[in-house]
Amino acid sequence: MLDIQKIREDFPNLRAHGRDEKPLVYFDNAATTFKPCQVISLTHSHYCQRTANIHRGVHYLSEVATAEYESTREKLRRFFNAKSLYEIIFTKGATESINLVAHSYGRKFIKAGDEVIISEMEHHSNIVPWQMLREATGCVLKVIPMNDQGELCLDEFQKLLTPRTKILSIVHVSNSLGTVNPVREMIKQAHAVGAVVLLDAAQGVTYEPIDVQAWDADFLVMSGHKIFGPTGVGVLYGKEKLLEAMPPYQGGGDMILSVTFDKTIYNRLPHKFEAGTPNIAGVIGLGAAIDYVSALGWKDVMQYKKELLAHGTKVLSAVPGIKFFGTAKNKTTIFSFTIGDIHPHDLGTLLDREGFAIRTGHHCTQPVMKHFGIPATARASLAFYNTKEELDAFAKALIKVIEVFQ
Repeated sequence: MLDIQKIREDFPNLRAHGRDEKPLVYFDNAATTFKPCQVISLTHSHYCQRTANIHRGVHYLSEVATAEYESTREKLRRFFNAKSLYEIIFTKGATESINLVAHSYGRKFIKAGDEVIISEMEHHSNIVPWQMLREATGCVLKVIPMNDQGELCLDEFQKLLTPRTKILSIVHVSNSLGTVNPVREMIKQAHAVGAVVLLDAAQGVTYEPIDVQAWDADFLVMSGHKIFGPTGVGVLYGKEKLLEAMPPYQGGGDMILSVTFDKTIYNRLPHKFEAGTPNIAGVIGLGAAIDYVSALGWKDVMQYKKELLAHGTKVLSAVPGIKFFGTAKNKTTIFSFTIGDIHPHDLGTLLDREGFAIRTGHHCTQPVMKHFGIPATARASLAFYNTKEELDAFAKALIKVIEVFQ
């Protein structure tokens, strides 16, 4: 079993204080996660002792920085069980990764009348790029509906699949509902009609181990800051044959082999999609985050988060007037809710005064809010460093807030 108190010691931010010097309880992990000392110290030491640009330098510091940077690529290859290092592309985050696929793969291979399928529960970053592709190519955008438990209607999904379906871009774990989608089965069904699949694993990377070969995902995207790593760095996994066939997303340094005014010859994978000086320290820090998560052990992490989910559901259900949004049978430790007529922003403001950091709003999933006929929810999202005692205190704080409005 996980030693939660020992784990908490690795995260200095957990010892911070909230407003008015109250002890902080951080329940906003779906927005971004805290960073362990291992990530902070490695990033810090890069800037203090090993700062250099990568790949092109022949001096010692450049060689060290390059080795550390590329070691993260190998760690991610193992983390996702990708076949090749060529299949791991560094980006700014999941959003840029989706845009890369939509603009590069989409504009080359998608034409008017082709169909792209997304779902009603997608984050805006997995909606807008496909709308932009629709405007550019004339393709058709289809949407998988969901039920009032926040589960995708899989019968309707099967009806949407046709020989014209070229792309399925689907979220693994919903950031606003906590729903875990049956993506492995959906990938099989999309492949059966010849479509390629992009998996938005921004939340999923901390939920369960992902094996891109076993799942047969064509593309997968993630953000480093969702998995206890730095902000401003992310990953695109893509099958090598697909990435080879795609044109570069951006032009500039490191994605070229040679440049003349007549012709540019592009670099090989993965550098073809990594134009310009990257977030070197961020990538190195992401490597430390992958090491940290891998060392904890998936079995224990998943079991502990199941316990947090069960305990949180129990104690929060006892709060008078609470209404949950996202009650799927298969979900993770995300509690989205409203309480009576209290606006979620008011809930968040008063909870902040009690030392609780939660998220309020539409969570970049406005179609989800439209489905339920609400403007916003309050969202408490937990990581493995959160505790049952924090949940108990949270339930008491909610009752205190209710009393203020009464």
